[in-house]
Amino acid sequence: MSEYSIPYGKSELSFHIPDERKVDCIAPLEAPAAADPRRAVVQALETPLGASRVQDFKGVMSAAIAVNDKTRPVPHQLLLPPLLERLEMLGLEPASIQLLIATGTHQPMQPEEFEQILPAEILARYPVFSHNARDEANLVHLGQTPHGTPVWINRRYIEADLRITIGNIEPHQFEGFSGGVKSAAIGLAGDATINHNHALMIDPMSQLGVFEENPARQDVEEIGKRIGVHFCLNAILNTHKEIVHALAGDPYLVLQHGIPLARRFCQVAVDAPYDFMVVAPGGHPKDINLYQSQKALYHANQVMRTGGTVILAAACPDGTGSPSYEEWVIGMKSYTEVFERFKREGFRIGPHKAFQIARDASKVHLLFLSQMSPDFTRSLLIDPVSDLQQAVNLVLSQLPLEARIAIMPRATSTIPYLK
Repeated sequence: MSEYSIPYGKSELSFHIPDERKVDCIAPLEAPAAADPRRAVVQALETPLGASRVQDFKGVMSAAIAVNDKTRPVPHQLLLPPLLERLEMLGLEPASIQLLIATGTHQPMQPEEFEQILPAEILARYPVFSHNARDEANLVHLGQTPHGTPVWINRRYIEADLRITIGNIEPHQFEGFSGGVKSAAIGLAGDATINHNHALMIDPMSQLGVFEENPARQDVEEIGKRIGVHFCLNAILNTHKEIVHALAGDPYLVLQHGIPLARRFCQVAVDAPYDFMVVAPGGHPKDINLYQSQKALYHANQVMRTGGTVILAAACPDGTGSPSYEEWVIGMKSYTEVFERFKREGFRIGPHKAFQIARDASKVHLLFLSQMSPDFTRSLLIDPVSDLQQAVNLVLSQLPLEARIAIMPRATSTIPYLK
């Protein structure tokens, strides 16, 4: 028997598969961390792509930085200090440098949660606010994009003289890649903006790993232009969430240079579809809730045989992460009912997660291991399992010896594709 392990929350789960079974591991390439990550960040800030250095933005009286929320593994403790030092070199007082937590339509983070993503010394020195996409009084309207997306953005961010984004460049299931202006264009946007942009995921070109031809992602770029994001600082992380590369400067150029670097690590060629796969989003915070964990199933489905079996192991300590998704899907009886109602009612954030899960789970047999109760999981139209090894044994007992089997331990950081 061969032993395998996958990330699960803040720990790991192990399981065995008989040696006579051939098992592939589909995962990002192991990339060495930068020898001195702080130096890598400083170097990026001092040699920005297509933009002035931060300390050269003379005459500004205030700055706002869009930082990612607890659902993203952004190394703020490494990215922020050199950036903040340079903002203070401009003569800005700490009180005039705001950090805005870019939650998008996620639940706003409470002040007692801020320490989960930001170092104590930063919390003590700079004002920090969590965005609320539904707080209309704190949103500013900036017109609409060529795709018809109404642009409503956080007022604190718009009113700052210098607007900055921080984040990671990594695969995204329908925006192609994260990074660039997205932390502000989606993370600090209003409900109407996010809803209209995310409705573009229905377009066949709104795909994992597609950037230039991706209507959803290009709409994000247009939102960013309306906002006027001045500067971007992004990182590319390895499988241990360590900084491999840091890039800074003009948000679009950061992505133009960063996407090929990220693709080099995360894109994996596959010979043929698989019959059975054990999948994990990548551990905390990528499996903090079902809203995030669904992405792993989508990534896995890119190389799954229709009718195959996927065991998705995601801790989900925060449950689904979306009350509106729960309210919409609970009481429904089938994926067909989900599709029909979603089409009838039109695109809405929250219910869109029910559509995505139905879309992906209807193509395979999905078994789901999490900390959520089995009855609650079933109410979401998902089949729960309570023991990973037992579930693996059951699936294997129904498969011929020659069945194609794989493990995808960090699915949301992986772009698998058929040769």
